[in-house]
Amino acid sequence: MRILVLGGTGYLGRHVAERLRALPGAHVLAAGRDASAEFAVDLAADRPDRLANTLAAAAPDAVVNCAGATGGDTVTLAEVNARGPAVLCTALREAAPTARLVHLGSAAEYGPGIRDVPVPESAPAGPVTPYGATKLAGTVAVTSAALDAVVLRVGNPVGPGAPVASLPGRLAALLATAGQDPAAVLRLGDLSAHRDFVDVRDVARAVEYAVTVPAPLPPVLNISSGTALPVRELAHGLARLAGFRGRLDEGTAGSARSAQVSWQCSDVSAAARALGWRPAHSLDEALAALWAAATEQVP
Repeated sequence: MRILVLGGTGYLGRHVAERLRALPGAHVLAAGRDASAEFAVDLAADRPDRLANTLAAAAPDAVVNCAGATGGDTVTLAEVNARGPAVLCTALREAAPTARLVHLGSAAEYGPGIRDVPVPESAPAGPVTPYGATKLAGTVAVTSAALDAVVLRVGNPVGPGAPVASLPGRLAALLATAGQDPAAVLRLGDLSAHRDFVDVRDVARAVEYAVTVPAPLPPVLNISSGTALPVRELAHGLARLAGFRGRLDEGTAGSARSAQVSWQCSDVSAAARALGWRPAHSLDEALAALWAAATEQVP
């Protein structure tokens, strides 16, 4: 089975590619802007005909799109998160119409949730940020493309290799350099929001199942833990693992991307029915793996 992974050098993409390479008989091909990729692809800029030629050369049985932008200006977000999936679907219809497409979406597409109410896939989308809006546009492009395709709406991924652009990755880097100085103060912003954290290894396993399970699949599936936890719990849990003796300063400033969403939790029962998938790792396990990887990088 030939599987083309777009964005395979990114945070989610690395875990996905590693998981897929362990499949018996799988031949995983990397595509992206990185020089190490076997196929040069830039979803933000490539024309559909050029991408179709690349897909024809790769001849994939399945395509996994892990490419996406979480930060940057609105134009950048739109180019990668909205235009990219639309161009990919157009090229797939021409060059590999029978290949399964697994596209990684985001729970940010739902917008603010209602406290204690997990959001099912049937809930209306109402993103409140450019990130969520552009990810929703990408989802619409995929679900309306008349392909064998599924969108996995991923919650807040946590685990080894988390980028410093995310709170878990940034906090792990700060803790790794702060050591156990009791006078250290780490300024993190507001930690009162609740988020549905999911181990990145569970996300990779969901992608494996989505690639290999027989068709047809629902157009959208939530991939999260199914439980909302305070962001504060993540921060203090990681600090305990690090043996941090200083202070975590919760100021009023926080992430601009999530400031308007105080509660986020996804209903993951549909993924259990369609894929046989359930989250296997707890937040504590995800944090332990994140911290172990972060300390390996400190000289």
